[in-house]
Amino acid sequence: MKRILIVLMTLGLLAMACSALLPAAPATPTPAVPTATQTALPPPTPAPVGSLLGADGSLAALYSKVNPGVVTIIAYGSGTGNDALGSGFVIDTNGDILTNMHVIASAVSVEVDFPSGFMAQGTIAAKDPNSDVAVIHVDAPAGELHPLALGDSSLMKIGDPVIAIGNPFGLYNTMTTGIVSALGRTDDSLSSTTDSGFYLIGDMIQTDAALNPGNSGGPLLNLKGEVIGINRSILTGSSTQSGSATNSGLGFAVSSNLVKRVLPDLLSSGKYDYPYLGISTLSEIHLQTEQLLGIPYTYGVYITGVAAGGPAETAGLRAGTVDIPNVASLKKGGDLIIAINSQKVNGFGDMVSYIVMNFKPGDTAAFTVYRDGGTVDVPVKLGSRA
Repeated sequence: MKRILIVLMTLGLLAMACSALLPAAPATPTPAVPTATQTALPPPTPAPVGSLLGADGSLAALYSKVNPGVVTIIAYGSGTGNDALGSGFVIDTNGDILTNMHVIASAVSVEVDFPSGFMAQGTIAAKDPNSDVAVIHVDAPAGELHPLALGDSSLMKIGDPVIAIGNPFGLYNTMTTGIVSALGRTDDSLSSTTDSGFYLIGDMIQTDAALNPGNSGGPLLNLKGEVIGINRSILTGSSTQSGSATNSGLGFAVSSNLVKRVLPDLLSSGKYDYPYLGISTLSEIHLQTEQLLGIPYTYGVYITGVAAGGPAETAGLRAGTVDIPNVASLKKGGDLIIAINSQKVNGFGDMVSYIVMNFKPGDTAAFTVYRDGGTVDVPVKLGSRA
């Protein structure tokens, strides 16, 4: 299984040609209408308060309201095969559109196509590699601009229904549905670290709504029609005959609250400055690891390395240095982060999301760590990724 960014490369009619190969389903005979007295059907369940669902529970009303604000992004490259297709959505009446940075990262020019048929040349106004978010500006008539509201992603719970709209495999204006599968996920950003790794995007939403190449940059919505995420990637081990990744029920979206945090700076200055800690850690701690390290906690983040001269080293956070017999990949004696500013840290994704969503460079955070058989608070002045 590997994480795939869901931008569709090399535009063409492949998706439509493939669909034509599918055999038609046999016609189903129409059942005879019974002559006996039929039991009356119960009245339709009212739609949830504030929902855009129809009175019968259908999604048609939501789609009709939201789809005019969802656009197709075509990023033209410098040569044959460099073109990319993704999705995006309007965020204001000034002509600003959000999408993924990876959709337009190599673009020489950008085209924005609206559901009405209107097309416009887009200008890349801002790119944020740390969240994989980009802002595109278009000059369009007011009647073409139907802004979608950014909702509060922190209100979402696992199991809540969600809707995705985008252009999978170039099939424009496609709607799919699913649920929130998990919260607080992380993924590699497009921003490189000094050791050739990548900084992480925190606070991502996992969903089983069908996402495929071409959905990148499109909205993930709640039942109010609010955007609670920007669809970004899928985790998959399968592909089409042409080599494109296919949906496996594991999709990931950048949370709307992260977008709302960085968007004002992107619109005003074209960039957002992220906090930097400067540590490497175990991604998770299992029972065997806990026993090898002698840790009395079933949660937290274990530090395996600190960046030279970084905020963590300056503050005195410690990495493991004591060899463990027959275990070359792990050393004892490192700090276990169990809370930040008294907020419990359950795991690695939890820590990354909390730091990104609550601090800026220059802020001081109190890290509670387990060390030498007890707990200690270590104040850390956070640096900048830039």
